[in-house]
Amino acid sequence: MNLTQLTVFREVMESGSISQTAKKLGRTQPAISLAIKNLEKSLDLKLFERRGRQLVPVPEARYLLAESSEILDRLTTVSGTMKSLRNAQSGSLNVAAMPGPSAFIFPRFISRTVAETTDFRITFSSRSSPQIRELASTQSIDFGFADFDDPIGKTPQYHAEIIDARCFCALHRDHPLARQTVISVADLDNQPMGTLHANHPLSRTLTRAFDQVGARFNVVNASQFFLPLMPFITSGHCLSIVDPLTVVTERELKIGRGEIVFVPMEDAIRYEYSILTPLHRPLSQLARRIKDSWASELMAMLQDVDAAPQSRVKG
Repeated sequence: MNLTQLTVFREVMESGSISQTAKKLGRTQPAISLAIKNLEKSLDLKLFERRGRQLVPVPEARYLLAESSEILDRLTTVSGTMKSLRNAQSGSLNVAAMPGPSAFIFPRFISRTVAETTDFRITFSSRSSPQIRELASTQSIDFGFADFDDPIGKTPQYHAEIIDARCFCALHRDHPLARQTVISVADLDNQPMGTLHANHPLSRTLTRAFDQVGARFNVVNASQFFLPLMPFITSGHCLSIVDPLTVVTERELKIGRGEIVFVPMEDAIRYEYSILTPLHRPLSQLARRIKDSWASELMAMLQDVDAAPQSRVKG
C-alpha cells in the first residue's frame, strides 16, 4: 500500500468510475485499474464489486476511505507548510538583541519584516552582549545582535558578521563643542563623560585612546547601555561618546527633547556590532531571510546618519 494507490482509491470512491478517475488524475484507465488491483492485493481484501462499468465499494472500503483521506489531507497540509517554509513565509524564530537596539529599533524591524508572513512565531530576548554570545555558542538562538568583542583563548562556536561604524559625541546643544564639525579625543580632555561599564569593548578602546593623547578620561556616569545616559546629557551633567544606533534611536524617540546634538568623532573611534549565527545550527529559510534583511537594514541606518559603516565576516 502506497500513497499513489490511496490517492487513486479515494478518487474512485468519490467518483465511482475508473474513467473519471483516470481523467481527473491524468492517467490511463488501465493504470487506474492496476493501482486498485495492487491495493486490494496488498490488503488481501476486495474493496469493490464490479457491476458493469461501475465499482461498488464494500463496507470495508468506507473505513479505508476515512483513514486514507486523513492521511492524504495531512500530507497536503505538510506539503503546503514545507512550501511556505521553503519560501520563508512561515516558521518560528528565536532571536536576541542587546539592550539599546532591543528597546525599539530591532523589534520594529522584526515586526515590519514579518508583517506579511502567513504563520509566524517569535521568541525575542533582550540580553547583554556576553549573554548573546553565549546563546549563540550553545546553538540556542537562530541569530543574535550584539557588540563585537574578539574572544580570547577559545574558539567561538558561532559565525560573526561584523559591522563597524563611526562613533558620535552626544552633548547638550549649548556646549561649546557642539559647534564643531568633528570632535577629537583630545577635545574631551577632563570633560565629564558618561560611558558604558569599564569592561565594555568601547570603554576599553576609549581608555586607550585617551591615554595615547595624554588626555584624562573623566568618567562621571557609567551605564549598561547608552539610552539611560540621555537625560544626564540633556541636563548638561555629562557628554558621551555613543554608537551610531543610539543616534538613530534618539532621532526616533526624541528622549532628549531636542536638547542633544551628535557630533561625529574622529575616524579612529569606531563602534563594532556583530550579527551572530550558531556554528552548528543551520538557519531556516525564514531565519536566513530576516538575518540578511537586518544586515541590510543596519547598513542603511548607519549610512543615513553618516556613520560610514563597513562590514566583514569572521568565523
